Formats: sequence, structure tokens, C-alpha cells
Amino acid sequence: MELKDEITIKAPLDAVYAALNDPEILIKCIPGCEELVRLSDTDLEAKVVLKVGPVKARFSGTVTLDTAGAPAAFSLRGQGNGGAAGHAKGGADVTLVSDANGDTVLTYVASAEIGGKLASLGSRLIQSTTAKLASKFFDAFAEAMTPE
Repeated sequence: MELKDEITIKAPLDAVYAALNDPEILIKCIPGCEELVRLSDTDLEAKVVLKVGPVKARFSGTVTLDTAGAPAAFSLRGQGNGGAAGHAKGGADVTLVSDANGDTVLTYVASAEIGGKLASLGSRLIQSTTAKLASKFFDAFAEAMTPE
């Protein structure tokens, strides 16, 4: 499954990049995130509770960042285990571009694979839930980046 989207964030590129690497901001924006701990410059550990259709699960997992193209581009890869509910792994490639107004256009291409009980729910439900979660994250992130 693959998701693509673009969002304009009313903040300069450097500030957006810094926020995307700040666990305190991310924990507020990631739907269901209970804990997000930086293990190193490139590794994070997360605990997230998600409900997909009738299945609710607590996932524990890791995320690895590849910041070689920073701040204009970076990638992240992660995997999580939800116990009896199943497991998931995936990643995203993110690009950041300054527009003429000094705002940042964030574009991402994300992919995910799931297994276990979650996989039996059907790809349409999984894809719509994933799209909804991504939308919630980016809406919350854009709001967190908007100056008060």
C-alpha cells in the first residue's frame, strides 16, 4: 500500500525540519502515540495505540531516520509489533521545499506492509484508516507549526 500527499506548512523550512525531528512535537501529532523516545540521532522508539475497524492494539516499535539529504529531504523506516493484532512495517520519503511566501511545502510518499489479524481486515479498510491517520498527523503538525 502506498500513500502520497503534499501539504503547505506556514513556517520556514529549517523550522519544519527541526520540528519533524523533535520527539516532543511528534508525540503530540502522531495519533494514539503514548511514548516516543530518542535512542540516538537516527533511532526512535515508540508506543502507539491504534484502532483499525474492530481491532484495537498497542504497537511497540522502532523508527530509523536517514537524514543524508537533510534538511530538504529525508527518509524514515519503521516496524512495530501489536501482539495478537499483528505487525506492521513501512517507511516514508519526505521532501521539503520553500515556496515564494517563505512557507514550506512538504511532500511525502509512504508505504506500509501489515501482517497478522490486521491483514485479515481487508486492504480497503486498512488503506482508508492509514490515509485518515496520515491526514490527522499532518493536520496536527501544521497546526503545531502555525505561529500563535
